[in-house]
Amino acid sequence: MKIKSFSGILFACYIGTFLRAFINNSLVVSIFGSFFFGFVIAKRLSYSREKIMLNGFFSSFTSFSGFIYFLYKIFNQGDWIKFIISFNSIIIINLFTMYFGFWISRKIT
Repeated sequence: MKIKSFSGILFACYIGTFLRAFINNSLVVSIFGSFFFGFVIAKRLSYSREKIMLNGFFSSFTSFSGFIYFLYKIFNQGDWIKFIISFNSIIIINLFTMYFGFWISRKIT
């Protein structure tokens, strides 16, 4: 990997983390991240730009740890039905949101 790409990924991680610090809702961040992730995938960017956006920005902006912590709290309460419904609904909502971003991006170009 070239040093320019590596520094771009580090900068994108910084921006993603900085933005994530101001939004305290994991579901909102996850939905925005999924939408723009699908949008970027459909754009067919160069390899280095795609790595900067997907591996740098979105991996820092969307919070898998926030998602897991939310599910962990439900799991510790012993509410299995709520846990299963929350887990599946979050995954399904994010997949549809990502596809919608992909679809919108294809319609624009």
